[in-house]
Amino acid sequence: MRPLLLPFAALLLASCAPAPEPAAKLEATPATITSFTEGPTADAAGNIYFTETINQRIMKLSPEGKLSVFRENSNSANGLLHHPDGHLVACEGASLKGPQFGGSPHAAEEMKPRLTRTNLQTGQVEVLTDNFEGQPFTGPNDVTHDSQNRLYFTDLPGGAVYRLDPDKKLTRLLTKPEIQRPNGIAIAPDDKTLYLVEANNQEGGARMIRAYDLSSAGTLSNMRVFHNFYPGRSADGLCMDTQANLYAVAGLHQKRGTSETLDTKPGVHVFSPAGQLLKFVSVPEDTVTNCTFAGPDNKTLYITAGKGLYRFANDIPGTRR
Repeated sequence: MRPLLLPFAALLLASCAPAPEPAAKLEATPATITSFTEGPTADAAGNIYFTETINQRIMKLSPEGKLSVFRENSNSANGLLHHPDGHLVACEGASLKGPQFGGSPHAAEEMKPRLTRTNLQTGQVEVLTDNFEGQPFTGPNDVTHDSQNRLYFTDLPGGAVYRLDPDKKLTRLLTKPEIQRPNGIAIAPDDKTLYLVEANNQEGGARMIRAYDLSSAGTLSNMRVFHNFYPGRSADGLCMDTQANLYAVAGLHQKRGTSETLDTKPGVHVFSPAGQLLKFVSVPEDTVTNCTFAGPDNKTLYITAGKGLYRFANDIPGTRR
């Protein structure tokens, strides 16, 4: 595929502080795709991996700007994570099937929803888990890890959150009715707080970020509402900087046939650990989906939105969870 280069777009940066911060520059990368982009992550060498959900591919953007297909037939991979062990972890939803997705070369193939890891050197894919106590997942969506290399992932349609330990022991941490449609997930740098997006676009549905105390044993307690987006579109993906500020991508430019309103501004909402909105980064394309930090100093934020991949220089380094 021949990549196209989008022109630079202005970054609209707003702050809750009385004096507005100066505008920075939001930049379109050479990665302009033909369908919906999601789930970015970065490896230690600076390569950006992200998913193209409709065509079911995992794409790779090199530090030099070269775009390539890392994996075809991604099984509707969504959220990605570059694990400290060097593998690429993928939430594979196996949900894009049927005539409405007939444009995908893999639309008719039957594969299970699952969590996998791919060897970046060989391309070999290993299934980490595809069920809980014999019951298949509905659609794994997003994944993160803690400092003990335990994986935490969401099953969005199934309404559940799981923890997968390095020995592959799987524990269900949350399920319906205590949560509804869990989407993005992130863990604070000190491992003491887990953040979870609720993305229920039905009338009256939860559209918020929940926060939980995370114990050293990997259990959750003390749920509180960190930020409520209702009635607008909730957040989708999350990422964090080294000062424990939370970056949430949320909002819509145009309605999409749900009960969601346009009250949530489309872009990156940056919250302090106390839940204060520190700044907002406007993204010009629907639908903004996820984010990750990369670059030599980890101060470049990459954002998937619509058919593109955007980036901007941040003043605080990020984590790679």
